[in-house]
Amino acid sequence: MNAVNWFEIPASDLERAKKFYGAVFDLNMQYMDSGESKMYMFVGDTDGAGSVGAIFHHPKHKPSQEGTVVYFSTKDTETEVNKVEANGGSIVFGKTSIGPFGFIAQVIDSEGNRIGIHSEK
Repeated sequence: MNAVNWFEIPASDLERAKKFYGAVFDLNMQYMDSGESKMYMFVGDTDGAGSVGAIFHHPKHKPSQEGTVVYFSTKDTETEVNKVEANGGSIVFGKTSIGPFGFIAQVIDSEGNRIGIHSEK
């Protein structure tokens, strides 16, 4: 079992964030409205390893470049990095080797959150 089972990435503009994550990571998302919180949940395989999360809007939560960094797993980090700027984000650092653990990059999403991208190749 994975110790992390849910994460939330704050968004000031939920529709803009949905467009960013959908375009950069080719993700399917499902809208959820739970009162003050509105979110798009990342739809994926819940039977496998990993965790499920969402981009969400709530008046008390603000996007940030500080704190926890959520890494998205991809086939090739460079593919997603190349989509970031065209979709309203910016690159902190591009594809970088982390030795036998693969490659990572960090970017700022359309909302101002620092997120990571990881791939084995």
